[in-house]
Amino acid sequence: MAVATVQALQTTPIKGLRVVAREEVQLTPAGVSEDRRFYLVDERARMVNSKQLATLNEVVAAYDHAARVLELRFPDGTQVAGSVELGDELTTRFYSRPAQAHELRGAFSQALSDHVGRPVRIVEGIDRSGIDRGRRGAVSLVSQASLGALAHVADGGAVDARRFRMLVIIGGLDEPHEEDTWVGADLRVGAARVRVRGHVGRCNITHRHPETGDADLPTLDLLRQYRSGLDTTEPLAFGVYGEVREPGRIALGDAVALTGR
Repeated sequence: MAVATVQALQTTPIKGLRVVAREEVQLTPAGVSEDRRFYLVDERARMVNSKQLATLNEVVAAYDHAARVLELRFPDGTQVAGSVELGDELTTRFYSRPAQAHELRGAFSQALSDHVGRPVRIVEGIDRSGIDRGRRGAVSLVSQASLGALAHVADGGAVDARRFRMLVIIGGLDEPHEEDTWVGADLRVGAARVRVRGHVGRCNITHRHPETGDADLPTLDLLRQYRSGLDTTEPLAFGVYGEVREPGRIALGDAVALTGR
């Protein structure tokens, strides 16, 4: 394995909103406390994200977990901020699974509803966060080399890593998709240790520009050109996910290294 380091970190407090760069994060068994802490549901309490609501990518959220303060920043300069206060408990549908959650009180949900043009509610899960694969997928990683390979297939410039909404972007690997070989292995990432559990299969969210939400890159078609038929845990895989075995701090420039299988 080549010398690899943490090149970028990116999170969003609310699943579906724009991911933003972080200089460091504290990794716990449930993931990063400020990452996908909340998710959105529609009028039928079904989880929705930027696949259905493209303009969510225009909104930037910030969250201070210690103070329990949430802020939304909209493209017109409007800001909505305040303390997180929990309202009624409701049963939501997170993809096909039921999940208990509390709706957030205050102006947050109405502000997002006005922005996307349909009713949405922000909720905080009781038994899960907004991370798709739960604790087994508390960490997601992709290499800059893999992003370069996709850009080559696209015959264009660099592919913005934010499009794939991964927690950790890894630099320093010589071979694209080297991270595919890490499934089943333990990985030291900064002060944390991660067991890589599987490959991240992709959906149409990756078609969307990470700031505007416009469908501007046929990501799945490009992946089919050179990633179809591979022996991966999920189809059209791009990056990997893992479970936190030892919590710890991760910062830009930290080493990423295999420690065993």
